[in-house]
Amino acid sequence: MSLTRQFALTGSVIMLLAMIAAGFFTAEIVTKATVENTASSTALLIDSFLEPMIQGLASEELLPVDQTSELNRLLKADHFKERFPHLDIWKEGGLIVYSTAPDLIGRRFTPSPGLIKALAGDVSAQYADLNALEHRFREINRKYLEIYVPIREERSGRVVAVAEIHESTAPLQEKLWSLRLKSWLAVAGATALIMAGLFGIVYRGNKLIRLQQRQLHERLVEIEHTSQHNHILKERAQRASGRVAELTENNLRRIGADLHDGPAQLISLAALTVEHVRRAQTPTKHEEELQLLNSVLSEALHDIRTMSKGLMLPEIEDLPMPEIIKRVASSHERRTGTKVAVHCSDISHPLTHGIKICAYRFLQEGLNNAFRHAGGNGQVVTCGLDDSVMNLVVQDDGGAGIGGHASADAGLGLFGMRERVESLGGIFKLTQLPRGGTKIEMSVVVAEGLRDV
Repeated sequence: MSLTRQFALTGSVIMLLAMIAAGFFTAEIVTKATVENTASSTALLIDSFLEPMIQGLASEELLPVDQTSELNRLLKADHFKERFPHLDIWKEGGLIVYSTAPDLIGRRFTPSPGLIKALAGDVSAQYADLNALEHRFREINRKYLEIYVPIREERSGRVVAVAEIHESTAPLQEKLWSLRLKSWLAVAGATALIMAGLFGIVYRGNKLIRLQQRQLHERLVEIEHTSQHNHILKERAQRASGRVAELTENNLRRIGADLHDGPAQLISLAALTVEHVRRAQTPTKHEEELQLLNSVLSEALHDIRTMSKGLMLPEIEDLPMPEIIKRVASSHERRTGTKVAVHCSDISHPLTHGIKICAYRFLQEGLNNAFRHAGGNGQVVTCGLDDSVMNLVVQDDGGAGIGGHASADAGLGLFGMRERVESLGGIFKLTQLPRGGTKIEMSVVVAEGLRDV
């Protein structure tokens, strides 16, 4: 499951439990505060008209008859009786000195906790205990809010009596229900708001984590592909290194054979000619032998210079790739008398010396093969930079040459070209065209950084 769903489930349960606990706690506080506020208001009302009428209880045991009559008259008013159906006045010891139920006057009952608290000077309020003896005596079967109001003597402030008033709970219950509903709505709204805020934070965080996970996965896949590619390049470079060593050895053998069969044989002949010159009997014979010696040495020198030119590279390190290609093509045209079409786009990015040498030898061998196997027909050189990969192509239209068609396994030339390209991590490809020509291609990465541009 995603973090958002986990939070939605666990967070909803936790917030629901917290909301219920907070709702009950808040409702309890609101209920208690409302009851106390109602009790205080009622206490002020009762105290305002009872205190002047019952000051006589400070010195007498029971309420005088005229004051009792006055209380009966006031308490029997419809608006007062509807709100306060019962009123009792208590003195210490649980004695009822006045009651709207005349049968209770003069009787003693066990003082309730509310009465004891009121005798101590504090207003007390709670729901009536229907099991109390005085309530059973009057057969009260519905709950009232029972309020105990201490009545004090005017001069001393001493509590002389306690008024117990029973207030109807219907208006109070309606008020409490409204307050509880509002408190629950407030708690639920606050909980929903907090939950929405936390969910939004978790949702954004989960979205960011998912995005980072996706990016990390993509990066890991890219790293894995790069690792595999590097492994392939490493194996290819190792193979190319071994083949280059073999190719170098073969080239040394070929150079040795060329030197042995060419200049060495001529120099050996020149050595024999020196002996003939020494033994010449006549000036004419001596001159002939000298001319022969000069001819043999000149031919040997020419062969050595020709071989040396093939081994040396011109100064190409500071030249751009298009200029290198033009030089190779021009040299090939002068040497073979053929034409080479060059199509090379501008390559402004700096190339390593190794890539330039590889491209130079690739072009040399490619054009030589085109001349040897196709007679130089339709020779075309194409060069360009695709993103960060340099592509170099040499192709011909085929035809009659001193050799047959070139193949991937033919001779040391193509083999050397392949090894040179693959040693740089590039790709070498030879293709026989449908119309009879041949195309060789090399592709080399020249700058990894360009891929991110």
